[in-house]
Amino acid sequence: MRFWLAAASVPLLTGIEYAAAQAPDGEAVFETHCAVCHVNPPEEDIPTVEAMSVLTPNAVVASMTEGNMRIQGDLLTAAEQVAVAEFLTGRPVVESVAAFTAGICAQSPPLPTLAPGAIWNGWGPDTGNTRFQPDTGGLTAGDVPNLELKWAFGIPDVTQSRAQPAVIGGRVFMGSMTGAVYALDAATGCTYWTYQAQAGVRTAISVGPVASGYAIYFADGEARAYAVDAQTGEEIWSYKVDDHPAARATGSPTLFDGRLYVVTSGVSEETAAAMPDYECCTFRGSLTSLDAETGEVVWKSYTVPEPQPRGKSTSGAQLWGPAGVALWSAPTVDPVRGMIYAASGNAYADPAPGTSDAIIAFSIATGEIEWINQIIPGGDVWILGCDAQSTGGDENAGDNPNCPEEVGPDYDFSASPGLITLADGRDLLVVTQKSGVGYALDPDREGAVIWEYRWGAGSPVGGVWGSTTDGERAYFAVADQLTPAPGGLHAVDVVTGEGIWQRPPEQPLCAAGPGCGPAQSAALTSIPGVVFSGSADGGMRAYAAETGEIVWTFDTNREFDTVNGVAANGGSMDGPGPVVAGGMLFVTSGNGGIVGTPGNVLLAFGPAE
Repeated sequence: MRFWLAAASVPLLTGIEYAAAQAPDGEAVFETHCAVCHVNPPEEDIPTVEAMSVLTPNAVVASMTEGNMRIQGDLLTAAEQVAVAEFLTGRPVVESVAAFTAGICAQSPPLPTLAPGAIWNGWGPDTGNTRFQPDTGGLTAGDVPNLELKWAFGIPDVTQSRAQPAVIGGRVFMGSMTGAVYALDAATGCTYWTYQAQAGVRTAISVGPVASGYAIYFADGEARAYAVDAQTGEEIWSYKVDDHPAARATGSPTLFDGRLYVVTSGVSEETAAAMPDYECCTFRGSLTSLDAETGEVVWKSYTVPEPQPRGKSTSGAQLWGPAGVALWSAPTVDPVRGMIYAASGNAYADPAPGTSDAIIAFSIATGEIEWINQIIPGGDVWILGCDAQSTGGDENAGDNPNCPEEVGPDYDFSASPGLITLADGRDLLVVTQKSGVGYALDPDREGAVIWEYRWGAGSPVGGVWGSTTDGERAYFAVADQLTPAPGGLHAVDVVTGEGIWQRPPEQPLCAAGPGCGPAQSAALTSIPGVVFSGSADGGMRAYAAETGEIVWTFDTNREFDTVNGVAANGGSMDGPGPVVAGGMLFVTSGNGGIVGTPGNVLLAFGPAE
C-alpha cells in the first residue's frame, strides 16, 4: 500500500540552525534525486509536484526522515531535505508548535478504576477487533440523528489525522503525526498533558494497569513501542522492536493479559526498491510480544525467514529475499484457542512466500506460527516502479531492474480480522481485503474459507482498513481508489455470506479537485442499529443497520473553532474509524497526501440537548 508523502510533521527543529548554513538549491536537489518519479509519475499512486505543493513543508521533511521516503531521504543532508520541501511547497519549514497554552484543564483528577463497559480501548472496544460497541457506548440508534458537535481539538503541525483515539475513564488519549500524544477530557476537550514521542504516532492507543496505576500503550513511525503513565504523561518505558531502516509501526499494538503485541510494516523499502542500485530487499514483517509492565521482549516472530542473497540485478546490485510481508493492522486475540491472528501484506522479492497476503495464526504463548491461510494462491510480490506486466528481470522491460517476474496485484490485507461468535456458538474470523472481497474463515479449521463476498472490483492503491460485524451482519465499505466506481457500503449475512443490502456511493461533499472522491477506505464502526463510515469526501455518515438508509451526515470540510486555539479544518478520512464511548462519537478528519485532502482535527459529537 502506497502513501508516498505521508502528511506528518517534521520532528522538533529546536537548535537546528538551518539558516546559518549555506542553503542548497532545492530545485536542483529535486531534479537530481526526485524528479524521475514525481514529474510525470509512472504510476497513479505517486504524487505529482502539484499534489505535493498543498502539503506543509514540515510534512514533506517528515516523509524523508521517518515516513515512506525515509530510505531515499537518507541520501540527502538535513539542509537538502529542507530545501526540497521549501521548493515544493513555496513555504518555509518552521519549528514545531505542538505545545499550546489554550484549553489546558484546570485540574487533573485521578483516573477512576477502569471497569468493563462503555469504553473504547485500542483499535476496537475489545481485542476481538470487530469494531462493534455492543452496549452502544452510551449512544443509542435513536440518538444518532440528533448528534451535534460538542467540541473540536486542533492537532498542531499536521495535514493528516490518522491516529485513532482511545476513550476510557472520561479521558481521550490520541497520538499525532508529529509524535505528540495528548490526554484530553472527554466532555470538554481540555488538555491534561502532552507527551512527545520520538517519531510520528498513527496507531491507536490502549490503556491497561501497571504497578504505578494505569499506562497508555502505542507505537511510532520508527517501530518503537511506548508505555506512558496515563495520569501524568511521564514515560514508563520505550523499546524499539525492529532496527531495519524501513521498519515502522502502522498497525495498532494490541494489549492483552499483561502483554503488548506490536506489529511492523516497511513501506519505505517498497518505494526505495524503485532505485536501480538499491539492494532489494531485506525488510520482513514481524509480531513482537512485550511485557507490558517492563517492555522486555517475551518473543518475536517474523513473517518470512532471514533474507539470503538471490543473485544480482541487471544494474549489478545484490538482490536479497525473501522480504516484505508487512503486518499493517492490529493483531486479534483468541484466548479460547490461545492464538493471536494477524493479516499480512505483499512480498517485496521473488519468490512470494506462503505468508504473503494471508491470515496468520501465532501461538500467543510462544509466537510460533500455527497455521496460515494464503487467500490468493501463489502470493503477491509488489514494489514501486514496476508495471502490471511480467518483466522477467529484463532491463529493457522497464526502468526498475528490481522488478519481480510477475508484478502484483498488491492486494494486501490492511484490516484486522474480526473474531465473532455466532448464535449457535461457532466462531468466525471476518476480514476484508483490497481485492474487493470480504471473507469468513473458520478458526477451528486453520482458517478455511466458509464464505466470500465480493463488495468491489479491488484496487492496488491505499488500504482497506476495517470492516465491522454486529453478530448478525458483516459490513464492508468500498474503497476501490483506482477504479471507476469507488465508494459505497454493503451488509452481509454472517452465517451465509449472502448480501442483505447495498448502498451506492454518495455525491462527494468536498470541492472537486485532487484528493476529493467518494472512496470509503476508513475503518467502519457499529453499534446496535447503526453503522458509521468516514469517506474520502470528508463526510462522516451513519447508516441504519437493517436497511442501509443514511440517518445522519456530517460534512467536515470546513474550519473549526477549537478548544486549544489551534487553527484546524477537516478533510478526507482514511485509516482509523470513528470511536463510540461514554455517550459520544469521536472522529478524526484529514488525510493530506496522494489519496485524500488535508485536515488536522478531532471532533467530538453528542446528542443535542
